[in-house]
Amino acid sequence: MVKDKFSAVWLSHSSLSDWIACPRSYYLRNVYKDPKTGHKLSLMSPPLSTGQAVHEVIESLSVLPVARRFLKPLNDKLEESWKKISGERGGFTDKEEEFAYKTKAQNMLHRVETHPGPLTKLAVKINMDLPWYWFSEPDNLILCGMLDWLEYLPDTKSIHIIDFKSGNTEEKDDSLQLPIYFLLATKTQERPVTKVSYWYVNRNNEPTAKSLPDPVKAEATILKLGKEMKLARQLNRFVCPRGGCKHCLPFEAILESKATLVGVDDIGKDMYILKTNDRHQRSEIL
Repeated sequence: MVKDKFSAVWLSHSSLSDWIACPRSYYLRNVYKDPKTGHKLSLMSPPLSTGQAVHEVIESLSVLPVARRFLKPLNDKLEESWKKISGERGGFTDKEEEFAYKTKAQNMLHRVETHPGPLTKLAVKINMDLPWYWFSEPDNLILCGMLDWLEYLPDTKSIHIIDFKSGNTEEKDDSLQLPIYFLLATKTQERPVTKVSYWYVNRNNEPTAKSLPDPVKAEATILKLGKEMKLARQLNRFVCPRGGCKHCLPFEAILESKATLVGVDDIGKDMYILKTNDRHQRSEIL
């Protein structure tokens, strides 16, 4: 088979998570394109928008020399990032709600600024806009993903993967996120990975170290899921096993014209928000 990355099925932590949660959700988030615009869909919500802004600010530091990373206050950087998600574009229903979420973002960045830890040390940047590699050439599968932070550990000349978390939910032990990042970092740069961590910046002053993933087990799991996703694409069969669930129904609402188009994001997806002022209902759906 001739390698063709344009016909390959691209696997990532988010797309694999969508598939595991609900095949219909995977289709609506990763495959479907609006026939009128030719764009994929995204559904904005305050937690998602806030997380995007916080990640953008923190990740922008890794390209700067260590001595210059904190010369500009992080809240100043947040102001620049927040402009992209302010108002309806971020899924905020009113100024009061937006203020509350922006305050949360400011508090998280203040925590990072006062307890920078590994952010004051050398970092490695993978020389790719989107890190990826051929996961399985025979199956035409590519694994890709954006890694939040790669700390360089000079004593061992190795890498510490740090993934920032801005939400309240603890990542499950069987999550594929760190195993995927471990594989990506191993395949797309030369240094070994000797440490992996989550940093829950909404409540912790430092990263929480996790056990190193088993690459053989991770590859077997990803390959199984990737083959399932590829077959579903070939058959064009993406069915919600529950006949409609919290993962796919919000996107079904877009197709049923029950959501409001608020713009196009940086990667060309149509951005929608649900047509509801009931915050409790919205939080239950999302």
